[in-house]
Amino acid sequence: MTRKFLDLLLSLAGNARVQCPPNPAVGCVIADATGVVIGQGHTQRAGGPHAEIMALHDAAAQGYSVVGATAWVTLEPCSHHGRTGPCCDTLIAAGIKKVVASIADPNPLVSGQGFARLRAAGIEVEVGPGAEESRELNIGFFSRMIRKTPWVRMKVAASLDGKTALDNGASQWITSDAARTDGHAWRARSCAVLTGIGTVLQDNPRLDVRLVDTPRQPHLVVVDSRLETPLDAHLFIPGRTLYIYAAEPNDAKRAALEARGATVIYQPDAKGKVDLTAMLRDLASREINELHVEAGHKLNGSLIREGLVDEFVVYLAPKWIGQGAGMASFGPITALSQAMQLEFRSTERIGPDLRIVARGQGRDQF
Repeated sequence: MTRKFLDLLLSLAGNARVQCPPNPAVGCVIADATGVVIGQGHTQRAGGPHAEIMALHDAAAQGYSVVGATAWVTLEPCSHHGRTGPCCDTLIAAGIKKVVASIADPNPLVSGQGFARLRAAGIEVEVGPGAEESRELNIGFFSRMIRKTPWVRMKVAASLDGKTALDNGASQWITSDAARTDGHAWRARSCAVLTGIGTVLQDNPRLDVRLVDTPRQPHLVVVDSRLETPLDAHLFIPGRTLYIYAAEPNDAKRAALEARGATVIYQPDAKGKVDLTAMLRDLASREINELHVEAGHKLNGSLIREGLVDEFVVYLAPKWIGQGAGMASFGPITALSQAMQLEFRSTERIGPDLRIVARGQGRDQF
């Protein structure tokens, strides 16, 4: 696979990332025997065509024959009937001669079976170019398929001394407009946004995507042990899926919340709180790939303490606040060796603020 094809493929897959969840973001390029691109496409919204089908349609729309052509794709063509039919069968029927794929599909319903069907039909298959980049684009999908939990990304906006709110609770706005817009872009790529009841009661947020264009709104998840979510909260948005995880049964409040469109799930732990690990497994069963956390210091601390956070997106404003709420409340630990070890993935200026992306060491080794 040439660098030209790989860059185009990854760009196409990146364009799909906001619209295609819970499906993986995939790009496909079809080239003729001379290496000229005759079709390209990426995964559409769930239930719509996959990347291979879009590329075949693109070639046909331009009047090209794909017989004897090569299809480059960032993920193994699917081999099962889901929301759509098997892409490998469509490639076979179209007369594709060779398929170059970056990486095998981790979905147990595929997992090499697509490659096997292509080879059985006499199509040459090459696997490997661009594997690391393709997996990274779909880290949440790989997490859900392999670990059976979403990829958990925690977003925090804070002052340079690590404060997310003043002592009186005021937090709007520590960071800049540019940082908030960038934060909405991270929301948009997720399958669901997670917050806690403390944030709901304190800020009454919508937690939707407003500051960037998006073809879909991520689901919303609220950790609310005692079902204290107000029935007139701003988070009730028509058409958006809302999951509320609780620990203490309250049939009357549950009925009232579900009448507003929420789905209430009881997931108690031994201490009478929401079992966060079980919640993540349940969310994976509901096809949540990337879970974007925007919560207060208490829920942030609980998630970190339980070892459930994979990655952090932290915006630091050039401000010094002093007294106030921190990013996460947990511990205390008694030795530095007990600290969560991170790897910086990127640092970037976003307007006047600094964005740091850090990942737990080894969290992506699955």
